[in-house]
Amino acid sequence: MSEITELTLSLSAEDQKNIFGGNDSYIRKIEKSFRVEIIDRNGQLHIIGSREDADSAAGILRELVQLSRRGSAIEEQNVDYAIFLKKENGEKPDVKREKENDNVLVDIDRDVICHTISGKPIKPKTLGQKKYIDAIRNNMIVFGLGPAGTGKTYLAMAMAITAFQREEVSRIILTRPAIEAGEKLGFLPGDLQSKVDPYLRPLYDALYQIMGTENFIKNMEKGLIEVAPLAYMRGRTLDNAFIILDEAQNTTPAQMKMFLTRVGFGSKVIITGDATQKDLAPDVKSGLDVAKAVLKDIDEIQFINLTSADVVRHPLVQKIVKAYEDFEKKSVNKQNRKSIQKLERRSGNGK
Repeated sequence: MSEITELTLSLSAEDQKNIFGGNDSYIRKIEKSFRVEIIDRNGQLHIIGSREDADSAAGILRELVQLSRRGSAIEEQNVDYAIFLKKENGEKPDVKREKENDNVLVDIDRDVICHTISGKPIKPKTLGQKKYIDAIRNNMIVFGLGPAGTGKTYLAMAMAITAFQREEVSRIILTRPAIEAGEKLGFLPGDLQSKVDPYLRPLYDALYQIMGTENFIKNMEKGLIEVAPLAYMRGRTLDNAFIILDEAQNTTPAQMKMFLTRVGFGSKVIITGDATQKDLAPDVKSGLDVAKAVLKDIDEIQFINLTSADVVRHPLVQKIVKAYEDFEKKSVNKQNRKSIQKLERRSGNGK
């Protein structure tokens, strides 16, 4: 049985206010995750548990304090991700940080892409998102792949708007395939634009939040921002533009090839998709799957794979995504085992 130890941290009233969470919910989450007891006595936190667990809990609290002192609001996602990193990478007891500010959460927090119209900073919140942003900065074409809630589209939009405002590109082009998810476009009321607008709504929402409605409408009327179905890209060459293709898992191989060959000089392309959420007919290959196989070795094209660890929506969404990932892995393994057994039976019969 591990020896019980007690560690003490001194926190100011402001630090406690920022990192404790409503009804001390963040502290309770850390206690539950590392099987420790955290007691507040006159501005000092006493962390009681095994040496390893107490060290881990204290390390997370120190990281959250550093993040708070940078002026960042501590959210549940920050706490969950700090716990995930500690459990995933856990420091060895004899390894010390080289410097006090060697903090993954702080390093990620420093990378501010831009601000929303209300002044809220937009920045990556996980190592996967940071890698995604760096890839967009350093490559002409980036594929952002991963489940819902990982910020694939929103971060790409923030990068596009930042490049546009800095005049690094002359226009923004946003597109996605208009594929039905259980409904038929023909049954929806209105003209063609009215029918496809619901499919493009997530792109509009990000534009309104980051750029502001009036600014967006003004630039759209000038033709500097274009939001259109993928079919409208055919026959065009897109120079000096920041282009985002969303929901790429719903493209066919022909559509994906058509889109990629539209790219002109001075352009940057981001392609986002989630291979687990295809709305194509069962017998139709996804253009995203084909592109991964065909383009994997080409310079200036990078594939970034985000996972359930990068989900930044409600914690329940992260649990849902993880549950589906585990279920799909089990299904694949079960199918592989059946295939192996089938081959073994055939081999036995052939002897």
